[in-house]
This record gives sequence, C-alpha cells and structure tokens, in this order.
Amino acid sequence: MNNPSSFPFPEQASNLAPGVDWIFYTLTALCGAMTLLVVALITLFCVRYRRGSRASRANANPRSLPWEVGWTLLPLPIFLAIFFWAAKTYFRMSRPPKGAMEINVVAKQWMWKIQHSDGRREINELHIPVGRAVKLVMISQDVIHDFYVPAFRTKQDVLPGRYTTEWFTPTKPGKYHLFCAQYCGLDHAIMGGWIYVMMPADYAQWLAQGQPPDSLAARGERVFYTLGCSGCHAANSKIRAPLLDGIYGKPAPLSDGTIVTVDDQYLRDSILLPNKQIAAGYEPVMPTFQNRISEEDLTAVIAYLKSLGSVERNDP
Repeated sequence: MNNPSSFPFPEQASNLAPGVDWIFYTLTALCGAMTLLVVALITLFCVRYRRGSRASRANANPRSLPWEVGWTLLPLPIFLAIFFWAAKTYFRMSRPPKGAMEINVVAKQWMWKIQHSDGRREINELHIPVGRAVKLVMISQDVIHDFYVPAFRTKQDVLPGRYTTEWFTPTKPGKYHLFCAQYCGLDHAIMGGWIYVMMPADYAQWLAQGQPPDSLAARGERVFYTLGCSGCHAANSKIRAPLLDGIYGKPAPLSDGTIVTVDDQYLRDSILLPNKQIAAGYEPVMPTFQNRISEEDLTAVIAYLKSLGSVERNDP
C-alpha cells in the first residue's frame, strides 16, 4: 500500500520519480515566487498611489519599453534551462534500457490484461521484482486508454492498432495503485488495479506458485501453426513467402524501394494489414488475419517470431 508517511508529498517508488518531482517542485517554487512578487507590487502600488495619497505623480515616464524588454529577457534563460532539463528527463523516460524485463499489456474496456514472457497472465495486477528495469509493451483492443502509476511518475497512452512502451525501475517494495488516466467509456472509473513490487526472494516464490505455464513464445508457436502460417513461411513451402527466422530487428527492403526495421509494429501490421508494406521480391498474396486473431494471441505470435534464430536464406 502507498506509504502514508510520505504525506503531503506523493510517494516516490521508481527511479524516475525523483527527477520528475524536482522539475515539478522547481516550477512550483518559481511560479509561486513570481506570484508573490506580483501581488506584493500590486499591493504596494495600490497603497502608495491610492486616491488622496501625497505620493508625487510628477515626471511620469510614458515609455515602458525598457521595462518590457527587461521582464521578458531576464526570465528567458531560466525557463530555457528548465526546458532543457525537462527534455533530458523526458528522453530518459522514453528510452527503456537494454535488458529490461519485457511485459506485454493489452488494455480493454475495462481491464488490464498482463502477459509475462514466461507465459503467466494477470488481470488488473502486475507482480514485479524491486530493482529491475521493467519495459511494458502496450496496445489497446478497443479505445484509447492510459497506463498511469502515480508512485512511479509514469503515464503513457495505450492506443488501438499501435504499440507504445513505458518503462521504470521500482525502487521500493510495496503495493501501488494503477489507473487508467484517459476517459475510455462508461466504466472508466473502475478501470484500475495494483502493482506489487516484491523483494527478489518473494518474487521467486511467487513465480514458483502453481503449474508453470508455457512461455509466451511457446504459446505463439502453437497459434502460428494452428493458423497455418507455416504453410507459406516454411523453408520447404510450395508458396514462396519470406522466411521469418532471425528477421526481428533487421532491415527489411519493401517493394516500393524503402527499407524498414522489423519491429513489433511491423510484424503486427504484416499479420493484420499484409498489403500495407509488401516485402521486396514477393507477391501480395498473404491473407489478412484481421478479426481472426485476438490481441493476446497476436502478442504471443510476435513473441514467437522474436524468439526465432537466424538461418541462411537463398531468396530475397
């Protein structure tokens, strides 16, 4: 549970939280100081130059250009420094480190479906170890949602038809609220959950509970063969289609002359929208699997394709 001893400040439970908080507190202090200065000057002028006061009003300067230039240029370097500081923090938050634990998230009205790489699945709960970077690969099954963990200071839109990522390293064991921060329909208010940050020994004990499921990649392999994908993408197939072993992360030339990197989004589009990006040297004969495969099974198939090793190829 969130620690009440952190009141009045929100609890910091990730490596990203201190940086975000320092920017917020700095902006709050600067805005507060400027507000107090303006209020003080307004009060001073109201009292000093009130009707009937003996303050001299002679030799009034009608030109205010120096003052206007001054109050524009003096704060400029301060706010530029804050901009670059915030930009550095933003880019750090948007770039997951290599080796991060990858977890798939499918958002659906009105729940969060979590899929671990070892095959474990959770709904509205996420168990993770303390001190290890976690990368969430997220997609929505219907409308726009938003994965928001206040204690981690992370928030990321989850979009239909497009993968987004979010990462953090939890720093304190505990139970932390998960919210959907984007209005997503009638029961938006109840679309939440909990993130359980556990000590490594407790996390290992949690993993050991129950019958170990098949890994996400193993489940994806079954779906791959059930849908008949191997009939075209196998090395000895009669229908000529690109081989899929070892393609993830590699450049892929397209029929229009462009080259793209094979990532999660490319694989997803190739399955659901096969005519969107046609591989160079191949005919657009692949059928679409739109409405024939669920987001969870699609995530599993992509995990399987990512797990394939390299092979020698003789075709383009």
